[in-house]
Amino acid sequence: MVHWYLFCKTELLLEHLPDGTYTIPSGEEPPVPLKEWQTIHNVTPLDGDNIEVKTVLLDAPPSSLDPRLSTKYEMCGLRASYYKLPYELYLKAGKCQELLYWDYNTRFCGVCGAPMKMHTAISKRCTNCGKEIWPQVSPAVIVLIHRTVKGGESSAEGKEEEVLLVQARNFRTDFFGLVAGFVETGESLEEAVHREVMEETGLRITNLRYFGSQPWPYPCGIMVGFHADYVSGDIHLQREELKRGAWFRKDNLPTIPEKLSIARKLIDDWLEGV
Repeated sequence: MVHWYLFCKTELLLEHLPDGTYTIPSGEEPPVPLKEWQTIHNVTPLDGDNIEVKTVLLDAPPSSLDPRLSTKYEMCGLRASYYKLPYELYLKAGKCQELLYWDYNTRFCGVCGAPMKMHTAISKRCTNCGKEIWPQVSPAVIVLIHRTVKGGESSAEGKEEEVLLVQARNFRTDFFGLVAGFVETGESLEEAVHREVMEETGLRITNLRYFGSQPWPYPCGIMVGFHADYVSGDIHLQREELKRGAWFRKDNLPTIPEKLSIARKLIDDWLEGV
């Protein structure tokens, strides 16, 4: 069996199932006719389930080619597919989207300008000078900062914990997230966390604890999450990046990120008291 991950720009083709759920189209042949110039990429399975994965970038949504297809399929943004697909299929869709993004943006050699040609499933070779390239991943760090403050009468031992949440200028909705940023050349993940926190908030932190990581195919990142403890400083926001930032307790949280993000997983980890 072959799973076909077909994208048009950043939208993914999903198949309707009779029970109202969604899946990825499967079969030996693609679910819609392909053009001879459209490259079929073979994608290494993520979990060893031995299901073949193929992905293709379409020129147009299938429904524009045949309106009858709209009763069986629909196009869905990759982020939105998190809420419609089983998690393992969403992860594979993200990997496919990253591969297609890389393929589209590396059509010509960065050294001599000649066309690039696929060499392996995840590499290309220049048709002129032989330079080889592979998909690049951009690592980023994200951190939930904790501090202990004097609590109310109901708090244990008169103390309460609160965390720093910030609202970035590029957030599309009115939610608060975490301090985050890309790792720079020549620095460790831990150094990147300290730098980003100081640059964006003016705070000093300590006791970094690794939480976990998450592929972030928007378009080609990996997020590495940490907990950390506040040491000193007042909040001074980097206004080019952040609109608002404040300390919050568990009982006065603002709107927080959606469940697909590692930011939400870090916050949920704190809320559950782990």
